Amino acid sequence: MPINKRSIAAIVLYIIIAGCAAAQPTDRLSAVNMRPFGRSLLNEQHNLELISSACQVGFSFEGTTFSLQVSLPAWLHHNYLQYELDGVYQKRIRIDSATTTPLVITAAAAGTHTVWIYKATEAQTGAIIIHAASATNIRPLQRPITPLIEFIGNSITCGAAADTTDVPCGAGVYHDQHNAYMAYGPRVARALGVNYIMSCVSGIGIYRNWNSDGPTMPQVYEKAALTIDSKQAWNFSTYTPQIVSIALGTNDLSDGDGVHARKPFDSATFVQQYIRFVQLVKTKYPQAQIALLSSAMMHDQKRTLLQNCLTAVKGKIDALFPSAKPVALYFFKPMQARGCTGHPNVEDHLILANELAPFFKGLLR
Repeated sequence: MPINKRSIAAIVLYIIIAGCAAAQPTDRLSAVNMRPFGRSLLNEQHNLELISSACQVGFSFEGTTFSLQVSLPAWLHHNYLQYELDGVYQKRIRIDSATTTPLVITAAAAGTHTVWIYKATEAQTGAIIIHAASATNIRPLQRPITPLIEFIGNSITCGAAADTTDVPCGAGVYHDQHNAYMAYGPRVARALGVNYIMSCVSGIGIYRNWNSDGPTMPQVYEKAALTIDSKQAWNFSTYTPQIVSIALGTNDLSDGDGVHARKPFDSATFVQQYIRFVQLVKTKYPQAQIALLSSAMMHDQKRTLLQNCLTAVKGKIDALFPSAKPVALYFFKPMQARGCTGHPNVEDHLILANELAPFFKGLLR
């Protein structure tokens, strides 16, 4: 029986309808509708800038494919994200400034999935800009309401120089080995089932930095981007941590780079500036428990000196705030770090986290 034009048209229409029924529609979620956790901001273009270490944003979606439209500031060559899929950590992903195609994450099987995106690098590395996310039935996720710990510190807290999976020590640029997700703070928080935010800067100290006089943590802490030239102040009402953990002193006590002139460590100035910084933190979070951590990288006389200084800071703060919870101290066991340039590697951070978890668990009671 011959097929006429009307029959052909009907067949074509059926194929189109059937194809449309089988296709999975892709939904788009703009940056303004996302729910980031950590230091972030919406810029003038209404895009989301992930700023701080392990700053995160989550989504649920259906099917197998999730895509994320991202970019970098014009001056930044590359940066790194990392992600969890259905609660399981996957890997770091390099974002290049020249890349214009969306980042695509694929699940092994169809169904309903969750994905959490984390900034692998620190604030000083530069922001990662998220424009939109696309997937079938995509929805923004938010962190459950749990106690919150803020981790303030230096490169160790940031997870810098810890991960040589992609770039070996001595190669690439400094942030090529960053892995904020695997740093001790996020690991402690995940082990205890609590939320966390990170306020850390490589090389930074209380009254002086690794090889310079500043800007120090007290000078950048109130800046949204943790940089002295940041024009936007951080809104401290965004989060209310139950615990503020401060791990500073390694860089104040360092011998410097051997190039820039460096005076001997001044313990009186260190203690004085540390007390002032704790007072500043308490103006932001009056009810928070303050925890001061030593450094696992300090050994022998420097280790003892740092511990004595932190004990002095605790004594003064406790006297100034007699009705507040006493400052908690934790002194790390010394460690021979196995990461780049004397930093803990990913495995070392697990050791630090396991050591710290009981301490923080006790403070959360």
